[in-house]
Amino acid sequence: MAQPIIDIKGITRNFPLGNEVVKVLKGIDLTINKGEYVALMGPSGSGKSTLMNLLGCLDTPTGGTYILNGKDVSKMSDNELAEIRNKEIGFVFQTFNLLPRTTALDNVALPMVYAGHKKPERNERASQVLTQVGLEDRMDHKPNQLSGGQRQRVAVARALVNHPSIILADEPTGNLDSKTSVEIMNLFNEIHANGNTVILVTHEEDIAAYAHRVIRLRDGVIESDNINPNPHR
Repeated sequence: MAQPIIDIKGITRNFPLGNEVVKVLKGIDLTINKGEYVALMGPSGSGKSTLMNLLGCLDTPTGGTYILNGKDVSKMSDNELAEIRNKEIGFVFQTFNLLPRTTALDNVALPMVYAGHKKPERNERASQVLTQVGLEDRMDHKPNQLSGGQRQRVAVARALVNHPSIILADEPTGNLDSKTSVEIMNLFNEIHANGNTVILVTHEEDIAAYAHRVIRLRDGVIESDNINPNPHR
């Protein structure tokens, strides 16, 4: 039987705005199983970024429960959330978020520093994932010596380094040209084929076409949740 890695029930998220309360998420139920490849879509203001922040433990819900890999994270403190984020979730952002004065190897090893691993172990694992994303000859390069696509590969390697349960990618091709976007999406296909759960937040249909399941949000609720019969390969 499929094992849920994410199980969300009745999630709401409100934000105070002056004397008003803006209800951004209005009771979301969502189950994502281990090993799924999901795209999260929706127009601006639909709540997809808010939902992504909750899924990534960057924020906590106003109401409802969020069980991540068997743990209830909806009521955790900031410190507990930080630990879960570092252990369970690998993030890939549109803007790469790399340290500019640091080599690719050290950028990738960073989550392992927070996790308390020793340097030899960090370097070994970081070089392993950089090789996996095709950058074995760029480990000593700093971000400004790399192309946009290479920088995003470094970010993907960093997301993989701690063996996370989920890879959460927010508009991962937003800053890339179309040829490089295809390369990065092929890389996500490989990562998914290796058994990782991948959640992709995008507003581009051609990027969502790579996912096996497409969830569309509108006005803070799930509008549709469909299996993609023919994911882009």
